[in-house]
Amino acid sequence: MSILVLGLGNMLMNDDALGVKIIQALQSNYHFPPQVKVIDGGTLGLDLLPMLEGIDRLLIIDALEIGACPGTILRVTGDEVPRVFASKLSIHQMGVQDLLTVAELQGYLPRELVVWGVQPGSIEMEMALTPEVSKALPQVIAAVIDELTSWGAPPELAA
Repeated sequence: MSILVLGLGNMLMNDDALGVKIIQALQSNYHFPPQVKVIDGGTLGLDLLPMLEGIDRLLIIDALEIGACPGTILRVTGDEVPRVFASKLSIHQMGVQDLLTVAELQGYLPRELVVWGVQPGSIEMEMALTPEVSKALPQVIAAVIDELTSWGAPPELAA
């Protein structure tokens, strides 16, 4: 069983950097089983398509516009995943919708999709997360670790 953990976002736009920052923290603090790839997808969109080939489970981490208070955490699965990217917070999210559509058309869509997202407070041109989103980081990291563990691929803390 192959698993891809994909963090998305733009490091130059405040809270849009959430997915990338979580991937950096995961890569720095954990060792992952061989069947788990942890990738900074940035704003690549359709360029990520080859990475989905042969993937059974896809876990995406991103800032999501859900109309909630900044820092609110959301878990979305299955058919709800494309809908959550319909409210475009950032240009890369249009690419995610396209990525999932093309992956499905080509038979690459993983059988299980999970998105962990956080409502941003700001997506201005600044390289710092807002305090509300910063507070959510440890919770999202723990949720990703728990998700991987439930999938039978628990990461280990780095020494």
